[in-house]
Amino acid sequence: MVENDFTKEKFPPGLKLHDLVKTDLPEAVLGEVQAIFRLISPAVDTNPVASAFNMVTQVFDGHHPAYRACNTYYHDLRHTTDAFLAMGRLIHGAFLNAQGFDERRMITALIASLFHDTGYIQEKHDTEGTGAKYSLEHVARSMAFMKRHGSEFGLTEREREEGSEIIAYTDMSRELSATESLQPSIELLGRLLNAADLMGQMADRTYLEKLLFLYHEYKEGKVGDYLSEMDLLRKTVGFYTYVENRLKPVSENANRFMTSHFASRWGIHKNLYSYSIGEQKEYLFKILAIPGADPRDHLHRRDIIERVRSIYGPG
Repeated sequence: MVENDFTKEKFPPGLKLHDLVKTDLPEAVLGEVQAIFRLISPAVDTNPVASAFNMVTQVFDGHHPAYRACNTYYHDLRHTTDAFLAMGRLIHGAFLNAQGFDERRMITALIASLFHDTGYIQEKHDTEGTGAKYSLEHVARSMAFMKRHGSEFGLTEREREEGSEIIAYTDMSRELSATESLQPSIELLGRLLNAADLMGQMADRTYLEKLLFLYHEYKEGKVGDYLSEMDLLRKTVGFYTYVENRLKPVSENANRFMTSHFASRWGIHKNLYSYSIGEQKEYLFKILAIPGADPRDHLHRRDIIERVRSIYGPG
């Protein structure tokens, strides 16, 4: 069986994905990615990535002079750091499978992962609504952010262009053809970032709870035809299939890279993202199948549903 089809299996003995890194702590995520980078190249200078990470943290927290704090609760800092960590793991797995990238490309790709959703951030003068209003154009805005700020972390003009191209692969409204780039390594990194973005969010233990926030982002951003929080939860069943189809061109590589990473780093010969996604998928199917029940009554993690109600009222 191919693990990355998100089919549920029992977790292997020992650690689960959420046990490995304290992903609620940005500094822990950065430390892990730096440790992964040193496994690839012990002498590598990770300062550009660390500087970009710190800058993105300041932006999302509202401590950057040019930008408002993040006010989208699905596409938040945690979403970005989850994608960043997944990307670091995939890059390490590629190295272990002799499909590695040169140091500058790795740095560019990791910075691109940090910037991939900055398009939801509003500039200081933009005080109308929330960043969710940019849902349909956030990828283009994120690409522009990369071009605007990449030089602050030592990226050349060419590297900023390449980073922007890598971010473009995360645009879910864009159909990906068999060959997207004249540079195979940039295409692979772009497809890996698309995978990291999706795997990172869907493997989050609070993914189902956070979908309630996503509905309200989509409502403001005029994305899709979702009628309610409940409607989005039901339609997420089909989203799993959509993601599997979208990732098919890179799924074999992504699964192999993740499995190699976890085996090398943690001694676990499994792609733990697939297992976590399978857990979430099975639980969603279970709560949707309860006759006459509101599936939201079975989403309890981290008091997220209470936060949704306090912000948006009864759903």
